Amino acid sequence: MPRTVLIVEDDPNTVELVRLYLRRDGHKVLAASEGLEGLRLAREARPDLVVLDLMLPGLDGMEVCRILREESDVPIVMLTARVEEEDRLSGLDLGADDYITKPFSPRELAARIRAVLRRTANGAVDRGPTELRYGNITVNLRLRAVHIGATPVRLTPTEFRFLVLLMGQPGRTFTREEIMDKVFGSDFDGFDRAVDAHVYNLRRKLEPDPQRPSHIHTIYGVGYRFGDA
Repeated sequence: MPRTVLIVEDDPNTVELVRLYLRRDGHKVLAASEGLEGLRLAREARPDLVVLDLMLPGLDGMEVCRILREESDVPIVMLTARVEEEDRLSGLDLGADDYITKPFSPRELAARIRAVLRRTANGAVDRGPTELRYGNITVNLRLRAVHIGATPVRLTPTEFRFLVLLMGQPGRTFTREEIMDKVFGSDFDGFDRAVDAHVYNLRRKLEPDPQRPSHIHTIYGVGYRFGDA
């Protein structure tokens, strides 16, 4: 199924190369060369995915990501020339779904985009219950909606899949390797601290006190558990 991908990148050669590969996959491609223009196109065109460079003129990629996350759950793949782990984690902390470092292979980027779109399209579940509840947290799997009491909570597609995995089996401890395979997919070329970054975001959105979590527990040396064992 063709999707619309927005590329926010100030290097025209990179844009044209990525455009070529994405069009081969059948996608419609939009492009912006700076942050404010990218933000405007994202709001107007409502793309299925955004490829976002961090080093942009004017409004940088981190700020664009932060604003988009306040307004939308559109999947975001970040492009960064920064190879330090903390730099990559900062993008995930803001809600990016994946990242790729420069210089990169456009074929690899196209494959990562396919993977993120596939995870988004697959949704949470095809069978089983339509709703999960734990305490005052409710997850509607068909509507992909999360509420704390009557208050809606906006999650990214990756955060939603993460929460469904943990809430689907409360009391079970999932290792980081299991989470990376089930949430990100076996083709995710990431690192296990990416899992920690998404846990941080989920706690910030779901926990009354993120510093003293009552829902998502860390099992040191193993992984994470939702609820009491």
